[in-house]
Amino acid sequence: MTILLAFAAMLIERAVGYPGRVYTTIGHPVSWIGRLIACLDEKLNRPGHSTATRRALGVLTLLVLIIACGGAGLAIQQALLGAFGLIAGGLAVAVLASALLAQRSLAAHVVAVADALERDGLAAGRHAVSMIVGRDPDTLDEAAVCRAAIESLAENFSDGVTAPAFWLAVAGLPGCAIYKAVNTADSMIGHRTARHEAFGWAAARCDDLINLPASRLTGLALLAAAAMTPGADAGAAWRAVRRDAGKHRSPNAGWPEAAMAGALGLALAGPRVYGGQMVDDAEMGAGGRRAATPADIRRALRLYQLADALLIAAIGCSFVILQLLIWMF
Repeated sequence: MTILLAFAAMLIERAVGYPGRVYTTIGHPVSWIGRLIACLDEKLNRPGHSTATRRALGVLTLLVLIIACGGAGLAIQQALLGAFGLIAGGLAVAVLASALLAQRSLAAHVVAVADALERDGLAAGRHAVSMIVGRDPDTLDEAAVCRAAIESLAENFSDGVTAPAFWLAVAGLPGCAIYKAVNTADSMIGHRTARHEAFGWAAARCDDLINLPASRLTGLALLAAAAMTPGADAGAAWRAVRRDAGKHRSPNAGWPEAAMAGALGLALAGPRVYGGQMVDDAEMGAGGRRAATPADIRRALRLYQLADALLIAAIGCSFVILQLLIWMF
């Protein structure tokens, strides 16, 4: 059932996204999780605590998030299935789970960068890309804005689409809710700063672990999409993954970024400025001599859309194969 749930949720979110009217009225589940994380950070992460104490309290924070979000997901899933039955209740769970996916919104944010650059120039492009990346936009020229948008598309394809769908397929709504809690905690407190290096250690390490399957699946999906897309280079994408993915400072982001870089003939990642500090990361891909353009953002979006469709198809096929195996044995 959980595989079918993931299939339905991906179809729903890809078709309609998260309605703006709903967001305006009640917000978004990730924002609710974020408020809980911010509250725990404020109450428990005190400057006077030792490093060991802050790390222990960070572990406690992560456990609270897992129990709260997983418990809420399990209670909602069981209540809907119990009240409406397997078909109607399962559809209701899929609708709710679709809010934890970001296929449609990710594409919308990235295409906004290309539109802004083409319509209104560099300043507008910098503003648009600042909505989806953490680096300093004022340091970016047009090519760097384009690279930042493509990197964000590749990394968030894994974090915001494949990973929640994977854990939804594995463990239903509770698994997906736990994933989003850990991933949101990593984005809020999993930083190597004086305040969060110890307190956010558990969130960052847990996020690395639970994203391992999805990052590899995303890289493979992009390779498959490149093989089916005119003008994309699947061979270069495969070579980039093999050569560069393990060099990324993240154990996961290198897979989708390297695949995207090789497919498009670009160099992604590399040295970047965050919060006024230079981060000397390895380059993904061997296209360093070519400046990225808004047209490359649109090429990346086409790869993303096809790879996402392939993932949906793979989940649907997995359900059919599993049912056949159950029937046969």
